Amino acid sequence: MGSRLLNIQRRAAEHGRLRTGYTQGNRPVRSATWVVTSHSEEHVRAAAELWGGEVEQWTPLNSNIAQWRVITKASSIEALITPGDPLNQYNEMWSAGGCQRRCDGETELLSRQSCLCARQFGEDWHTQPKGRVCSATSRFNVMLPDLSGMGMWRAETHSFYAASEWGGMVDMVLAGTDGKGFVPVTLRIEPRQVVRDGKTKKFPVVVVELRGVTPRQALAGPMSTAMALDPSGTRAVAALEAPRPDYLALAAGALHVDDVGDVYRDANAAGHLNDELVAALSKRAEELKAEAAKKASPGGSTEQVPDEDGAYPAEVVDEPSSTSWPAVAQAGSSN
Repeated sequence: MGSRLLNIQRRAAEHGRLRTGYTQGNRPVRSATWVVTSHSEEHVRAAAELWGGEVEQWTPLNSNIAQWRVITKASSIEALITPGDPLNQYNEMWSAGGCQRRCDGETELLSRQSCLCARQFGEDWHTQPKGRVCSATSRFNVMLPDLSGMGMWRAETHSFYAASEWGGMVDMVLAGTDGKGFVPVTLRIEPRQVVRDGKTKKFPVVVVELRGVTPRQALAGPMSTAMALDPSGTRAVAALEAPRPDYLALAAGALHVDDVGDVYRDANAAGHLNDELVAALSKRAEELKAEAAKKASPGGSTEQVPDEDGAYPAEVVDEPSSTSWPAVAQAGSSN
């Protein structure tokens, strides 16, 4: 096994961001559905195919580097929590000049002072208007298994409520898996509201939920990668299903009306019959019936020729099937 640098943290490349809002001009707009942004047009177009929306070029505020984005039609998307601790949380205050405060809830790390917001406004500091105090900033790194690439996608929220819920959810999962293995989750944008000072405030909160597994399974230890990718097992079942036979090709190669009848019965047993297939099989039976009638006519050849062993061909008649098929085929088989 190869060696690694021990003083460098290993992490997957970041492919893009999962956002709950977007900008129109210089105005921020909250979104009820996921907004996917990336420097890669390929990733964003793949997201649009999965979750809808129109792909467009977009330049973030305070930046002159264009990216790609799609405002999807999906409020829920499937994701994977990857090994390690995927959650990063700070109380932060940003301006055009960059990050002005970054606090762990007790100590403001840039100035090394005690929490400035709590010292000024008390324990309910988070109810103050945005910009006056820090925002509870949570960054959640996940993998999107249905998009190309093995990199990470960062979901970010400044919701005080999501901060506590994300932390509780991730802590429980890490307690069960010890940060090993993948865990299937759903990221869902949920509308909420609170009444504060007689005013109703509505806002979106990103909820992280287990997907396809029970708490018992998630907390029992690291699960297999195969289970995390397909917790319900439906994709594995679909992969094992036999491909649908080409009934039209089988009928085209039939030499007798009875052979077409066999194709009909097989299709019926498999639940593949439809009006178009019945019509095609009936047409083929008519063609074989006409060919048989032509051979039986005075101008046709009815002489049987023995094979190399001197045996003449014999017709084998099966017991009639309980599943009937079009009358034209039944009539043809009596010739």
